[in-house]
Amino acid sequence: MTLALPHAGTAPSVKRAVRRADRPARRAAFLLSLPLLAFLAIAFVVPIAALFTTAVDNPETRSVLPDTLRALAAEPSAAVPGEPVFAELAHDLARAGKARTAALLGKRLNYEIPGMRSIVMAGSRLAAASSQGPWRQKFCDSDPAWGDPALWAAIRRNGARLTPYYMLTAVDLQQTPSGGLAPVAPEQRIFLDILGRTLLVAATVTLLTLFLGYPVAYALTLAPPLLGAIMMLCILLPLWTSLLVRTTAWVVLLQSNGIINDLLIGMGLISKRLQLIFTRFGTVAAMTHIQLPFTILPIASVMRTIPVAQLRAARSLGAPPMSAFWRIYVPQTLPGVMAGCLITFILSLGYYITPALVGGPTDQMVSNFISVYINRDLNWGLASALGVVLLAVTLLIYGLFLRIVGADKLRLG
Repeated sequence: MTLALPHAGTAPSVKRAVRRADRPARRAAFLLSLPLLAFLAIAFVVPIAALFTTAVDNPETRSVLPDTLRALAAEPSAAVPGEPVFAELAHDLARAGKARTAALLGKRLNYEIPGMRSIVMAGSRLAAASSQGPWRQKFCDSDPAWGDPALWAAIRRNGARLTPYYMLTAVDLQQTPSGGLAPVAPEQRIFLDILGRTLLVAATVTLLTLFLGYPVAYALTLAPPLLGAIMMLCILLPLWTSLLVRTTAWVVLLQSNGIINDLLIGMGLISKRLQLIFTRFGTVAAMTHIQLPFTILPIASVMRTIPVAQLRAARSLGAPPMSAFWRIYVPQTLPGVMAGCLITFILSLGYYITPALVGGPTDQMVSNFISVYINRDLNWGLASALGVVLLAVTLLIYGLFLRIVGADKLRLG
């Protein structure tokens, strides 16, 4: 008896039939995942897209000086334009004065040329008070800056819908009048230092949490059930408390008349009170305490899956206790170590409350400057650019981590 094999030409039809039979299940799975996809789009995709858009958006000059920009386009080679452009400038500034939008233009140009806000506001008042020209002479007499080619180069650059200004400023670069790139003045080069400080603090906190958390995780796996439950409760308890409350507690501990200084003086270890608060030490100590559970839990979760009999077997074969621990046990815990360190490092990059309350002026991180530009300076463009840079650095570090370590070795349990 022979079996009839399907003809080769029937294979595509069989695959189509299988796909057709799977369509209802795939459709149902897609419909069930729609709420999650909508949540991800609203909570993550849309804000990140808005972040990127705000970092390059440049609406102020186009909205306040539309006629001036059109007149400038007719004089592409003039460093300082002629009377027709100044006439349109007077018209635009007079209209902006009535609409109370001249301050927006002055604020935007002031980012690139200090003092432009007062110059623009004075020009708006001049245009509103005068009815006729010659406008070029009037503007230049009121302030010589209107005859500066650098001012008009800035207006031309900002006539575009998108601008690289905020992104370049976030990495201490600037655009030259000729269109090239150059470093900003030495006294203005702060953002790369701030980014380096943020990475250094995050790396220090990650190493300290690993150094302190690994023994705790190991003890947690070896403890009897009742003791292990109490230890786990102590680890999880800080997570039930507000981050602001935990940081405020460190303010009480670290201040000059705080508990730590009192203990050190009472024990005779110091004779003069130490400055612990508003220092790098205070920032790292508070962040390490807050991040410890995020490092301990992944490590302990992986340790629970390692049979204790392996260490006994290694010792029965003649391996010293420390050699058995380092060569057999520790390598198996690396997935949890990597997961815990990665979580702690990424979370530490975005810390804001703790450095603001416990750290000093030289300990503020990128997130603090983002907050200042949003809440105080109302410079949403630069705040968004700093956010984009921080996000890019985080993704780069995460990609390098996965490239070196491998995604298969990253486990939470």
